[in-house]
Amino acid sequence: MNDFLVVGGGIAGASAGYFLSESGSVTLLEMESAPGYHATGRSAALFTEYYGNRTVRAITAASRSFFTAPPPGFADGPLVTPRGVVALGPVGAEEKFAQVLAAGLTAPTPVREIDPAEVRRHCPVVRDGWYSRAMLKPAAMDIDVDLLHQGFLRGIRARGGTIVTSARVRRLTRQDGVWRATTDAGEFSAPVVVNAAGAWADEVATAAGVAPAGLVPLRRTALIVDPPEDLDVAGWPMVADVTETFYFKPESGKLLISPVDQTPVPPGDARPDDLDVALAVERVQEATTLVVRSVKHAWAGLRTAVKDDTPVIGAAPDADGFVWLAGLSGYGVQSSPAAGRLAASAATGTPPNREDRPDIDLAEIAPGRPG
Repeated sequence: MNDFLVVGGGIAGASAGYFLSESGSVTLLEMESAPGYHATGRSAALFTEYYGNRTVRAITAASRSFFTAPPPGFADGPLVTPRGVVALGPVGAEEKFAQVLAAGLTAPTPVREIDPAEVRRHCPVVRDGWYSRAMLKPAAMDIDVDLLHQGFLRGIRARGGTIVTSARVRRLTRQDGVWRATTDAGEFSAPVVVNAAGAWADEVATAAGVAPAGLVPLRRTALIVDPPEDLDVAGWPMVADVTETFYFKPESGKLLISPVDQTPVPPGDARPDDLDVALAVERVQEATTLVVRSVKHAWAGLRTAVKDDTPVIGAAPDADGFVWLAGLSGYGVQSSPAAGRLAASAATGTPPNREDRPDIDLAEIAPGRPG
């Protein structure tokens, strides 16, 4: 028997398992043949303390030190590299721009408003006249998602933990203080289960007789296109619209673009919709002088959220030994170090260290919270 079972091998489950392995034996159960197949492997891979509501930004800020100074031996290269974001306020969206600017001024590295000449210096293809105001979010960074994810998984194994793939949980029962998980790969048991199953987290809860959290999987589309032949795009920031209709950023010598869609879908292997791909191209071409002649590759991932778009992290109020780490929405990768530590604290019954939760009200992320 283990001390902890973690259900889900994406970035959430891997981070929780990594920090839990400091306190006891961990078995991580992943339903796919390899961890990270769904949301983790399809992330836009940006660390930004300017994104999300106040609680999300606080959890992200608490993760920064792990990204910039990971534990010795965690990774064989940097987890983050500078990128920055230029956020554009379309004509007519001045009120939304002001709201985003005000929130960004509270970040550890505040945003600053920039004029059109500076916008062009950062990204020369932005179309003059499409926007009325612009700001720079200077501290945003690219994340090497695979390096981060594999570092968490490698750490679990190094501390004696086990990662079991093709192990979809079919049933969870609790008897005599022990959870027993019936999976496609056999049975496993532990006093504590961490539910980090992403889009399937409510299904796991139901299998355990625990009230679901009300999670909704949302499809997000991304595609890769060629940049202009005469421009070096490697140093461009991400460029985004404050009303969240598109973004684009450099990606391995090309450009990654998205229509920032959030279409509710059942849990599953998300696939891009042709209309969303077309919308991404149309919106980027309207806001820039880019001409997209072909789409090299398109994909979709799932960002799973509850109604208030705030993570669900903590002990279930209706089941002993059942801990939630779900509803990370589009913030899962960038917040994974602090979110994993918070889940580990709940699973071990120990208060989180202050550095893990500055400005985080645990009631705001608690399972079963009102609304």
